Amino acid sequence: MVAVNSFMVPIGTPAPDFTLPSITGPKVALADFSRAPALLVIFLSNHCPYVRRVEAGIGSVTASYADRGVATVGICSNDVANHPDDDAAHLAEQAKRAGFTFPYLVDETQEVAAAYRAACTPDFFVYDADRRLAYRGQFDGARPSNDVPADGATLRAALDDVLAGRPVPEPHAPSLGCNIKWKPGNEPG
Repeated sequence: MVAVNSFMVPIGTPAPDFTLPSITGPKVALADFSRAPALLVIFLSNHCPYVRRVEAGIGSVTASYADRGVATVGICSNDVANHPDDDAAHLAEQAKRAGFTFPYLVDETQEVAAAYRAACTPDFFVYDADRRLAYRGQFDGARPSNDVPADGATLRAALDDVLAGRPVPEPHAPSLGCNIKWKPGNEPG
């Protein structure tokens, strides 16, 4: 396991388009969320201890913000040939365990992770109603090595700002997690 920080993509960057299969089969596209006042894109994996540490909190936070109109999509871009715990069947087990009610997508080509400049799992990107990046960074201060509650305090504050039409105050603390498991040759340059 290699812990890395998110790349901190520039605020205002448009959300890259995607159409990916979900773990339940149907394809899901960026356009499917066009009516939502905010979109949360989370790069996740099943095996990463950083994700495991906060996954129940992610399930809780995303469910509560869905009631306020925030759309969430989870994406796993890991190389499943070398990390079979991140295949669709294991992701479905994770979704059930963590209480994920959002679409969980599989980025087999890793093109979507590259387009979003995702670096780690978990990696969080919040887009406003115009699908411009408003926040990228951590869920909260919870890590496998500490006892900080996995309540999503940092992400909640960012979502509250976006829903209120306010910029999320900088600096944004980068997310920290396992590096995305790139297929040979797909590693970002």
